[in-house]
Amino acid sequence: MGATGSSALARFVLAQPRPGWLRVAALALAAVALGAVAWCRAWPRRRWRRLQQVGTVAQLWIYPVKSCKGVPVNEAECTALGLRSGNLRDRFWLVINQEGNMVTACQEPRLVLISLTCDGDTLTLSAAYTKDLLLPIKTPTTNAVRKCRVHGLEIEARDCGEAAAQWITSFLKSQPYRLVHFEPHIRPRHPHQTADLFRLKDQQIVYSDASPFMILSEASLADLNSRLEKKVKVTNFRPNIVISGCDVYAERNQFCSSLLLYRGKTVLKEK
Repeated sequence: MGATGSSALARFVLAQPRPGWLRVAALALAAVALGAVAWCRAWPRRRWRRLQQVGTVAQLWIYPVKSCKGVPVNEAECTALGLRSGNLRDRFWLVINQEGNMVTACQEPRLVLISLTCDGDTLTLSAAYTKDLLLPIKTPTTNAVRKCRVHGLEIEARDCGEAAAQWITSFLKSQPYRLVHFEPHIRPRHPHQTADLFRLKDQQIVYSDASPFMILSEASLADLNSRLEKKVKVTNFRPNIVISGCDVYAERNQFCSSLLLYRGKTVLKEK
């Protein structure tokens, strides 16, 4: 067959009507696509209809060094290991003694007098009548990794160096101490190893006592203060997230996941 014949055959084949099953398949695919688009658009609305307001984020706090003063922030991300805001992580630094045991305000009450600020990649520790201590957010990898114990459980940490150790020791004025820092490659602790109350074996913590978050409601605090002669403040409990506009002790039923929290934003839960 010549070129002319081949061209004519091609035109003939292309001109043939499509089989019926192709039309049916095309219509079916179009219907599926339209249905998927409609479902995706409707899903957020359906999900929002299942949510109800339980309160408003009133305060957000991060405590970079365990037992030292907290840093108020306007927004924070809920990570698996606790709140994060910029370079600040919650309880990622820890004071230890020469045996590697954690030191908190229970043993050294003056720790709560140390305040912290973060500017870029530098964490600054400040205390009255003491020169500020400047620490890099990322501890030099040449520093030693030490084995520590938090509530009897071993966990590793990067030593913050001699200057930090001297600063902490000089301020507390009791015995030699060191400051250590948690790093991402270090294996965290698990709450269920500390207390049987916490059954979530996949949950992880760093230097917090038993949970990556602590939530407190203003209603619960008000209820407690109604029973006390000497009133207490939010800061006495060192919470990460303070909720307003909710029922008393409603925080017992709230959970944090990988969310971004902002002060003044509504807290929702599924009905």
